Amino acid sequence: MAIFDDLPDAILSIIFTLVVDTRTRNAMSLVCGKWLVLERSTRTSITLRGNVRHLFDIPTCFRAVTQLDLSLLSPWGQSIFDSSPHPISLAHYLRRAFPNVISLTLYARTPSILRLLAPQWPSLRHVKLVRWHPRSANIPPGSDFLHLFHHCPSLSSLDLSHFYCWTDDLPPALQAHPLVAASLSRLNLLILSSDGFKSHQLLAITSACPNLTHLLATCVFHPRFNDFVGDKTLIAVALHCPRLSLLHLADPSSLSTARGDPDHDGFTSDDAMINRTALENLFSALPLLEELTLDICHNVMDTGPALEVLNSKCPGLKSLKLGQFHGICKAIDSQLDGIALCRLLESLSIKNTGDLTDSGLIAISRGCQRLARFEVQGCKSITETGVRTFACLLRQTLVDVSISCCKNLDATSSLRALEPIRDRIQRLHIDCVWDSLHQSEITGDGAICQHGFEPNESREDASTSDRPAEFMIFLGDDGSKKKRCKYSGEVDYSRVQIKGINCSRFWRKTWDRLRYLSLWIAVGELLNPLASSGLDNCPVLEEIRIRVEGDCRMGPKPTEQPFGLSSLARYPRLSKMQLDCGDAIGYALTAPTGHMDLSLWERVYLMGIENLKLTELDYWPPQDRDVNQRSLSLPAAGLLAQCTRLRKLFIHGTAYEHFMMFFLGIPNLRDVQLREDYYPAPENDMSTEMRVDSCSRFEQALNKRQIGD
Repeated sequence: MAIFDDLPDAILSIIFTLVVDTRTRNAMSLVCGKWLVLERSTRTSITLRGNVRHLFDIPTCFRAVTQLDLSLLSPWGQSIFDSSPHPISLAHYLRRAFPNVISLTLYARTPSILRLLAPQWPSLRHVKLVRWHPRSANIPPGSDFLHLFHHCPSLSSLDLSHFYCWTDDLPPALQAHPLVAASLSRLNLLILSSDGFKSHQLLAITSACPNLTHLLATCVFHPRFNDFVGDKTLIAVALHCPRLSLLHLADPSSLSTARGDPDHDGFTSDDAMINRTALENLFSALPLLEELTLDICHNVMDTGPALEVLNSKCPGLKSLKLGQFHGICKAIDSQLDGIALCRLLESLSIKNTGDLTDSGLIAISRGCQRLARFEVQGCKSITETGVRTFACLLRQTLVDVSISCCKNLDATSSLRALEPIRDRIQRLHIDCVWDSLHQSEITGDGAICQHGFEPNESREDASTSDRPAEFMIFLGDDGSKKKRCKYSGEVDYSRVQIKGINCSRFWRKTWDRLRYLSLWIAVGELLNPLASSGLDNCPVLEEIRIRVEGDCRMGPKPTEQPFGLSSLARYPRLSKMQLDCGDAIGYALTAPTGHMDLSLWERVYLMGIENLKLTELDYWPPQDRDVNQRSLSLPAAGLLAQCTRLRKLFIHGTAYEHFMMFFLGIPNLRDVQLREDYYPAPENDMSTEMRVDSCSRFEQALNKRQIGD
């Protein structure tokens, strides 16, 4: 009888290569010695955790690894050589353990890290540098890149999107190494910490790198600033790099996570110095363009004709993101124009387009029949009717939707508008604004039946009473009479059959394929109405991201009523959560008289999290911007320690050591990390905060425990 191991080793290796999930691969390696060898020889990507001063912990059996991530080593944010008495020996040891690395991700706090590591892998092709700490003022501009460019001449991709540096650091380094600059094909300069590249800097970079196919950069588009990016700069960039297939130019303010004002009309006080003719020349010079992002944050007027040129000059365009572009689709007399003529688009993002109406939105859906992803933000004039028609026309393709900061689209209306694709959508973002809900629905009071169903007791009584719920169902008798039917017990509305009425349509609005949900909510608002808004049944939802934003100092004292995380227990497969309270600001240390510190707010937001079956959690505590501190409080540590199913816990901030020791009671917790990943990361922590020695003691205690799997 044939068994799986009878397959030739070449076929088995191909099968193992197709498995990408880390835990699955680890389980496969435990089957037998042959599978262990196959798994180790086919793994090409690995992320190291833990403290590298323990050399015996560094694995040496993954010699086929080509993608190595050293950005999450502990203590996070420190140099990997600081804790080693022999840094050169450690660098050589890493090269012997991973000899085939061509892609490296590294937390490079100082240039000395690259001075030691870059010579170990001279064949590096892709490098991503991570740093949230500011560079020392004593280091000359460009020093962070000199060793990398000197030792890795075949570098083709450089990612600085999470690297704290200045805009004048990179151009001189590229100009000093022309061979490396000419070999670069991908350059990501969406640097969050900078004010954006000025015109002369962007031109210096693109002239030094003529073979770029991917360029992403933050730029100064404000016309009142000196050396801003305008018409001539855009055209020059296209002429310098004619092979571009991805161009992403954005104002630094567009990368902010802060939500805009939904009452804003979408128009700014200043117009960008970019006209229609310049856009047409830009598009004509980039015939290979496939992905384009222009998020200007200043008015670009009458862009419809230019977008028609984009469609004709860039036939391979599949992804388009526009910010502050107006006149993109006028839809006069049902004629397709502007962006609606870009028929091959698969992804479209429209941000702060002041004159976009329902007619324009419907015209876009008629013209762009291949859209799989759609994002709309800050468009005041579109309504539920327009979005619903848009979803209807794109029912066969649309699977990823984001609706944010649109005045006429709160949570309930957004979900109603997406009902035509409710059974197909896989990723969704909405704002938790409950304007269209009655107060009784927000607080949990009032009737629980609608659409012809009448309860005989209130929702609160039904939830606390031991008696089975009783419902009165009104049945029409040929339209002339009304028959009354009484039912006691739990009702499965998906099985109720009433002539002329589909009960499951009203009672069980199932989002059959929704796997990822993203929510924005203001400080002081509750999450409880989410289910009654239409997201009550998501059987395959696996991951959720919740971002809380607002000033805790301006609101009233929070009550004992929890935020509502326990209401998410209705989603049976929810296992991953990102709870981002980093944009909730308040007092972390000493609050003035009459104001609450952030520990009380953390208690409100985390209460009930123990009811969820989470295995992975990323948590951003609220922050005190006045002292640049984001720290875990005692109530938060106690509540997080009750999540008994957690395997991975990332806290994006600091914590006291004895707070961290609470987490040792979580039985299967394997991966814990403190990350100060906000600009600028604190250079010196408070004397009682988590430091290197504290992290080491916690890690030792964590690793001593026996974990079942």
